Amino acid sequence: MRKVKRTKVRGWRWRHNALRRHSDAVEAWVVLATWATATVGGAAVGVVGAHAMESAVQHERAGRHSVVAVLLETAPTGVRDVATGVKYDQVKTKVRWTDKDGTVRTAQAAVKAGARAGATATVWTDGHGRLVTAPTSPTEGAARVALAGTGAALAGGFLILVGGLTARLRIERRATERWGEEWDQVGPQWGRKTR
Repeated sequence: MRKVKRTKVRGWRWRHNALRRHSDAVEAWVVLATWATATVGGAAVGVVGAHAMESAVQHERAGRHSVVAVLLETAPTGVRDVATGVKYDQVKTKVRWTDKDGTVRTAQAAVKAGARAGATATVWTDGHGRLVTAPTSPTEGAARVALAGTGAALAGGFLILVGGLTARLRIERRATERWGEEWDQVGPQWGRKTR
């Protein structure tokens, strides 16, 4: 079987010719508008997403405070993960600290493995005196902001492209229906036998 070679003519929907339908020009405008909107809209959504993540990271940093805690018991050493055999460098042990308002608190906190009772360790608390994880580092915060902005830009642009594709498919479907209606009118004339 011989392969048919198709010639692709760029911009044919924009050129004036006898075979171009109105729907072809509308489709070309929809494609152009979709790509322009996806580019600009995706970038705008990305900026908004990056600002939202940056605000969340700053809020997290502002709500966490470091305090010095005293170990109440010696931290175990040589603790390994049962499944992987990885040795932990941080283990949980009981610590005591004093809040800004003078309240003495105790809890389990992650400290260096093998630390002796009476040693000090830095732990992080929220505004209510509960232990929390350390806030994100500036490098990790910048990475989160960049990923959030990029992800939001891609998602926003993708949604706009899907909307444009849907509009384009509806235009093509309607053009095909019109072509079918016109063929129903003209087709019988082509089917006559001439003798």
